[in-house]
Amino acid sequence: MTVLKTSMRNFFAHKGRMALSAVAVVLSVAFVCGTLVFSDTMSTTFDKLFAATSADVTVTPKSAKDAGETPRSGRPESMPASVVKEAGKVAGVKAAEGSVSSQSVTVVNAKNKNMGPTNGGPTIAGNWTRNDLRSMDITSGHAPRGPTEVMVDADTADKHGLEIGDELRTIAATGDHTAKISGIATFKVTNPGAAIVYFDTATAQRELLGTTGRFTHVNLTADAGVSDTALKAKVATALDKAAYDIKTQKETADDNRKDVGSFLDVMKYAMLGFAGIAFLVGIFLIINTFSMLVAQRTREIGLMRAIGSSRKQVNRSVLVEALLLGVFGSVLGVGAGIGLAVGLMKLMAGIGMELSTSDLTVSWTTPVVGMVLGIVVTVLAAYLPARRAGKVSPMAALRDAGTPADGRASALRAVIGLVLTGTGVFALYTASQADKAKEGSLFLGGGVVLTLIGFVVIGPVLASGVVRVLSAVLLRVFGPVGRMAERNALRNPRRTGATGAALMIGLALVACLSVVGSSMVASATDELDKSVGADFIVQPTQPGISITPKAAEALGKADHIGHITRYKQIEADLTTPDGKAVDGVGLSAADPTYAKDLRRETVAGELSAAYGKNAMSVGDEFADKHGLKVGDELKVAFEHGKTAELRLAAITKDDGTVDNGAMYLNITTLEQYVPADRMPQNDIMFASATKGQEDAAYASLKKSLDAYPQYKVMDQTDFKQTLKDQVGQLLNMVYGLLGLAIIVAILGVVNTLALSVVERTREIGLMRAIGLSRRQLRRMIRLESVVIALFGALLGLGLGMGWGATAQKLLALEGLKVLEIPWPTIIAVFIGSAFVGLFAALVPAFRAGRMNVLNAIATE
Repeated sequence: MTVLKTSMRNFFAHKGRMALSAVAVVLSVAFVCGTLVFSDTMSTTFDKLFAATSADVTVTPKSAKDAGETPRSGRPESMPASVVKEAGKVAGVKAAEGSVSSQSVTVVNAKNKNMGPTNGGPTIAGNWTRNDLRSMDITSGHAPRGPTEVMVDADTADKHGLEIGDELRTIAATGDHTAKISGIATFKVTNPGAAIVYFDTATAQRELLGTTGRFTHVNLTADAGVSDTALKAKVATALDKAAYDIKTQKETADDNRKDVGSFLDVMKYAMLGFAGIAFLVGIFLIINTFSMLVAQRTREIGLMRAIGSSRKQVNRSVLVEALLLGVFGSVLGVGAGIGLAVGLMKLMAGIGMELSTSDLTVSWTTPVVGMVLGIVVTVLAAYLPARRAGKVSPMAALRDAGTPADGRASALRAVIGLVLTGTGVFALYTASQADKAKEGSLFLGGGVVLTLIGFVVIGPVLASGVVRVLSAVLLRVFGPVGRMAERNALRNPRRTGATGAALMIGLALVACLSVVGSSMVASATDELDKSVGADFIVQPTQPGISITPKAAEALGKADHIGHITRYKQIEADLTTPDGKAVDGVGLSAADPTYAKDLRRETVAGELSAAYGKNAMSVGDEFADKHGLKVGDELKVAFEHGKTAELRLAAITKDDGTVDNGAMYLNITTLEQYVPADRMPQNDIMFASATKGQEDAAYASLKKSLDAYPQYKVMDQTDFKQTLKDQVGQLLNMVYGLLGLAIIVAILGVVNTLALSVVERTREIGLMRAIGLSRRQLRRMIRLESVVIALFGALLGLGLGMGWGATAQKLLALEGLKVLEIPWPTIIAVFIGSAFVGLFAALVPAFRAGRMNVLNAIATE
């Protein structure tokens, strides 16, 4: 009880200092809990949606793609309408209804503006059925009654200002279809962001499937008292199980959830990873806080030991303070995490993914995980300072309070740090010399961890040298004030090292990712310059769609064009000359002009020959693996097509990033073995202008696609900029998440300075008494903060660039061969760190400047 009372007294006596450490705990726990609540809420939203939209039993063609996948032909797999009648006759079936659905569509308004989601969600077109009434209500107008009418979901209508009577054009593989809005349907559950349009059944079949009398799904409703599982078994007996997939509502919902679940898991674990980084940085803050509090209370602890307190009691007292801090910070963090989740939901709404707060899901595990993490991390971080407190002897009561007992880093610490760092550097070197990226990545991971730990351990040793160099360059110009700031930073190397290490971690990751991102862009740009000969590239602006035949036809009519190249992809099963089967191989079918549009080096044969009749090429890695040589005959069983015997006419070198490992053949060869209605659409198209007409050709290509906003025409400059923008967007998102760790690191600098000001109260009073002005005092503290921040930045940026350079060596094995250090970013971050130091010193410097001189001198 005495230990608890002492701990409570000390905790509240230093509540201001504890608050800064508590903020680190709050932020870290909030990020963990916010991530868990957000991901659980998204799961709940999708679960409700899939449960509401799934029939009791659903029948689909066996050949249909998984949920969310788009057929390369742009036409969904379908089955004859007779299946509806057969299934409807099964005992236990209350109702059977055919459904048509396709995600291979784009919907535009009268001004050719894309009505689809901007968040990567799908645009879905289909027929209005009774099953849709499970999840939607028609809240305005009526369902479509003929080919001139279409119905749209309320979320899309609200987002784009659509009203009844407005014209919409649906662009599909079979052609373009224009109709006017006859009704608006509202979801009964939350629609996370899909755009949905409905037609009458005949129109949906004709415009989406290219034929009537066929459906993509059959939705079955069970009679009262008949379970979904029992109904599935009966339907499976009545239908050909080899031709159809039959699933219960739960199985259909689970399949849909798997497609979304992989995305949710990636996002969830990535955010938890950044929360872990914030926790790691927070550990340094907590260690520093308790170390300095213990140092300041050395005399007090010595007196406690002198009057009979045991080491265990002193140790326990500090740990109880940490426990109180952990509990306080974790409770606030859990609450803040729920608020963060709501904020993330609002943010997602801004980019088109609607999540309702009515679906907010806080499972019991979330606060438990947050509390346990926050408390355990805080107590573990305080363990070393607590042990140090327990070692304070009764004789310490005779010494001046606040005298640091760890002014120099121990020789043992230096040796351990050097060994860890050296081992890490060796692992990074081994990774850079690896022959295969997979093997090298293990050494890279080990090297990153070891060098990071090594730098943390050796930080106090490095602090003495690095701070002196930085001070000589930056602080000496400020005269005596600068020299005092330098000495204050050097006074306790362990504290300076730990404070700098907190900032080092976040900036090391920033530098590493900057190097990797810049190298990826530079490598891709270099590869484009070397290999892409086409003047223009045409590709979809959103995933999941291809270039429709109508759009390809429009491109073919552009003026000032020397040639246009079509490029399609299809899967096939290959059989090598020795009879070995290789299933699910991707083949690239293109026009012969593709050999000019993309320059590929061959190790055997001529690439142009691969575009000859019944010919093809393979990459050298595939050829080596299967012992193939030019002239060999390969059996190729095309997806949805016939089996062909193709001659191997060329073997290309797999050393680039564009089409690495691709197997080429002529589109005319593909057309011989795949039916026209099964032919894949163009994934991408290339064009070259007639000589001297590049600008006119560019304008003409753009004009030809005015009616198709889902495609983009780019010259090589545009394409390079697009790559740069995509990488930049990804990096900006990562930097934003890393900002949490940097905020915690800034709090660490603030806390260190605030506590050091308190620790030096008497010293500051004496300096003020002998003539140091308030302005000079504040400047001294700001300069000390700047040099500590720059110390952390220098270590972090240097370490991160080393990691990034090693990672690029591994990426070079995959074709990304250019190493580029983004010096503007590195320099900007380094300079920004100085401003971080200035910002962190504002409050401590202000408080120091307001000290009463006499009271400060009188402080014990």
